[in-house]
Amino acid sequence: MYKYVWVIRVPEIIQCSLERVAAEMIMSILAEIQLPASVDHVRDMKEIARYGVMGVPALLINGKVVCTGSVPPKNKLKTWLLDVKDRL
Repeated sequence: MYKYVWVIRVPEIIQCSLERVAAEMIMSILAEIQLPASVDHVRDMKEIARYGVMGVPALLINGKVVCTGSVPPKNKLKTWLLDVKDRL
């Protein structure tokens, strides 16, 4: 049993098909590596601005912006998420 639930946030300034692709890829990787996490879509402009996100899609892991403006390759996403899992 994991001690933490990691929060992965996908800011969504506009309805973006890339955001959906990123979210689906993230969910797939989380299931594959068996990492419990909460994935949510941030739609509140004030909250998005608080993180300094200027491009979509964007990805935050535990409050840290790890990617903006494009969907990273699946292997890069998996590397980031495995790094999170290794810190558990």
